[in-house]
Amino acid sequence: MKLGIIGGSGLYQIEGFSELKTFKIETPFGNPSDEYITGKLNGAELVFLPRHGKGHTILPGELNHKANILGMKKLGVTHIISISAVGSLKENLRPKDIVIPDQYFDRTKKGIEHTFFGNGIVAHIGFGHPVCPKLAAFAKKASDTAIASLPEDERPQSVSGGTYVNMEGPAFSTKAESLVYRSFGHDIIGMTNLAEAKLSREAEIAYCTVAMVTDYDCWHPDHEHVTIDMVIANFQSNVKLAKLIVSNAASMARELEESPAHSALAGAIITNPQYITKEIKERLAPIIGKYAGK
Repeated sequence: MKLGIIGGSGLYQIEGFSELKTFKIETPFGNPSDEYITGKLNGAELVFLPRHGKGHTILPGELNHKANILGMKKLGVTHIISISAVGSLKENLRPKDIVIPDQYFDRTKKGIEHTFFGNGIVAHIGFGHPVCPKLAAFAKKASDTAIASLPEDERPQSVSGGTYVNMEGPAFSTKAESLVYRSFGHDIIGMTNLAEAKLSREAEIAYCTVAMVTDYDCWHPDHEHVTIDMVIANFQSNVKLAKLIVSNAASMARELEESPAHSALAGAIITNPQYITKEIKERLAPIIGKYAGK
């Protein structure tokens, strides 16, 4: 088993992260966000990708999710934990709290960009349960252990379950939108994780999000509307905790298990293999090789 981390560019600057190497991965879908960084942490091999590139130069809507996830697959990653900043849609989910959602709600218009398939090959993955429950429990344990190491008056809560609304951005929500999402009973809102979850499932990689709350979006009557300064300030204060979570996850890496996600494509490819072209087979070899033949 090999653990991949997608998150902010500062997360790989963790004490004890050694034997660092960088890999520039080429994919038929273009370039990933940046070079992948591999190394050893607490005895485990990790693969890290800064989602928005070093220096945060890529908008959420500009992310090449297909290249990012395919690069992870080519490096042998079997499990991905995504560290992400989100807004809260619930009073009880406070800034600096942690949520490990088990559902996503798509508010983008990019469905065709969030699949490896099409253009001559058809596949339909099951996505009713988009988060690997085993990996979510693993991430919750790593988060709880990290929180317990903080001074008692600095400990946020960590919450299992909830729905992540994936808006498109780059602007934050209007108040009307935010109130509608709340009326639906959704929990948190962000701009990146749904595509990662979908493509990870197609790539047969177990996936979950560790969402770090930075603000109350713009619905809360007692708080100012979300600003980038607020998001950055709260996220930077969460960086220490995020690093602890990653370090704990590395220490626990031997506990990673086989996941139903690792066979997600079994029976999902509809196209008859004899009609799958050589070009498609080569392009998607890391993903469909064991199903489509040569």
